[in-house]
Amino acid sequence: KKWSEEQIQLALTQIISRAVYPASENRTSKWIKENSAICELTAYPIKKITKDKLYQSALNLYQVKDEMEKYLSQKTNELFDIEDKFYLYDLTNTYFEGQKKNSDLAQYGRSKEKRTDAKLVVLAAVVNLEGFLKYSNIYQGNMADCKTLSDMIDSLREATSETTKKALIIMDAGIATDENLKLVTEKGYDYLCVSRTKPKKYTLKNEIPTIVYDKKNQKIELNEIEDKEQNQCVFKVKSDMKAMKERSMNRKFKTLYEDTLTKLANGLAKKSGIKKQEIINQKIGRLQQKYPSIAKHYQIDLLADQKTGKVISMKWEVKESQVNQEKEQGVYFIKTSLKERDEQTVWRIYNCIREIESTFRTLKTDLDLRPIYHQNDESTMAHLNLGLLAYWIVNTIRYQLKVKKINHDWQEIIRIANTQKLVTTEIKDVLENTIEIKKCSEPSQKLREIYLALNYKKQPFTKKKFVVPKSELLKQESRFQQWFTG
Repeated sequence: KKWSEEQIQLALTQIISRAVYPASENRTSKWIKENSAICELTAYPIKKITKDKLYQSALNLYQVKDEMEKYLSQKTNELFDIEDKFYLYDLTNTYFEGQKKNSDLAQYGRSKEKRTDAKLVVLAAVVNLEGFLKYSNIYQGNMADCKTLSDMIDSLREATSETTKKALIIMDAGIATDENLKLVTEKGYDYLCVSRTKPKKYTLKNEIPTIVYDKKNQKIELNEIEDKEQNQCVFKVKSDMKAMKERSMNRKFKTLYEDTLTKLANGLAKKSGIKKQEIINQKIGRLQQKYPSIAKHYQIDLLADQKTGKVISMKWEVKESQVNQEKEQGVYFIKTSLKERDEQTVWRIYNCIREIESTFRTLKTDLDLRPIYHQNDESTMAHLNLGLLAYWIVNTIRYQLKVKKINHDWQEIIRIANTQKLVTTEIKDVLENTIEIKKCSEPSQKLREIYLALNYKKQPFTKKKFVVPKSELLKQESRFQQWFTG
C-alpha cells in the first residue's frame, strides 16, 4: 500500500512508543507530547499527535499485518544470516475487561489466570531459535488447539522458503496432544515436545545416562527408553533441581492436607465438632479437589453409625503409589519424531523452548498485551498487532546485544536508556523572536556500551537551533483562539 511520508512517520512513532511505553492511545499521546523526544527521531510533527490519530494508525497497521510480518521475517533472516530449521510454537490467551456482548472474537475459554469471568482471545505464535516471529494469528477464546495448529502450519508453509519445508516444530506439553502430533507429521514436519503423560513401565536403553548441563549449570540426566512406536523416540529426563522443588512443594501440600484431615478427625471427639457423615464426606471431597496431586495417594476410611449417620472414627494411610512417586520426582519425558536421536542433540533443541516462553513473557509483561479494554473486534486485533510489531523492535535490539554478551532484559534496557535526556531551552531576543535550542545529554557508560554493541551513534544529534519569528507566534495564537471559540 502507498503510505504518505507522514503516515509512515506516525506509524514508526506509535510502534516505538508501544515498545518503550505500552499504554492506551490516550495515555500514549500524552506521553509522546509531554515526556518523550521520540518525534525528534521520527520527524513526525509533535503538535499533530492525538489519541484519535494513534487509534487510526493502529487500524491501518493491522490492515497490512500479513505483508509486514512476511517482510520482517525475511528481512531479519537476511540481516543476521539466519537459516530457519526449528520452529517453536505455542498459544497464549489474553482476557478482556468488560462484557464484550457483541464480539465474535472474544469467547469464554480456559485461562491460566483462572479468569472464568472474563472472555478471552487466543494468540498463536511461531518463533525461530533467535526469537524472531515467523507467524502469528489471533483466534476465538474457545478455539481448539488442533484448529489453530493446522492453520499455523498451512500459513507457515506459505510464508517460508522451500529450504525450510521440512523443519522441526517444538511444542509445550499443553499443546502436544496425540491428535496434534499426528497432524504435525501428516503436514510434513517433525516434532519435539514434553510428553503429557509419564509411562507407568519402561525400559532404559542404556544403564548409564548421558549427563548434560542446563544454562544455570545444573546437572541433567538423559536416557532413551524403549518405545513400541517406531516413528518416535522417547527420552527420560531427570533433574535434581526439579526434584528438589517438587519435594518441597509436596511436603507443603502434604502437611496442609494432613492437617485438615487431623482437624476433621479431632472434631469427632468434640461436643461441637462435625460428626455427620454427609458433611464430612463433603469436606473431604473439597479437600481432594483442592489438592488433587496429593489426595490420590491417600486412602481414607470412615467408620459410621448406621442408625445416627454419625462418623465414629476416621483413619487414613499413604498408598504405595506415593512411595513410587517420590522415586520419580524431578523426572519428565521428551518425545520426538527426529531421526537424529542422540541425547545431546535432543536436549540442545528442547532447551530452545525457553525462547518462545521468553517471547510471550515479553509480550504479556513488557509490552502490556493483557488485559484488553477495546470493545470491538477490529480494535482488539489492532491492539494485539501493535504489540507484535513492538516485539520486532525489542527482539531485534536484544538479539544484537546477546551476540555481544549483553543479556539485559527489555525493562533494564529501557531503564538504562532513560538516563539520556533532551534539554530544550527557549529565550527571546530583542525583537521578541523565540529562539529554541535543543541539546542531547551525554549517554552514561552503560548506555555507551549498548550503543557500541548496536553500532549506534552516542547521540542522534548534538544541538538543534530554531528561531520562531514573533509574527509566526501571533498567527499560531490567532488560529488557536479561532479553534477554541468555534
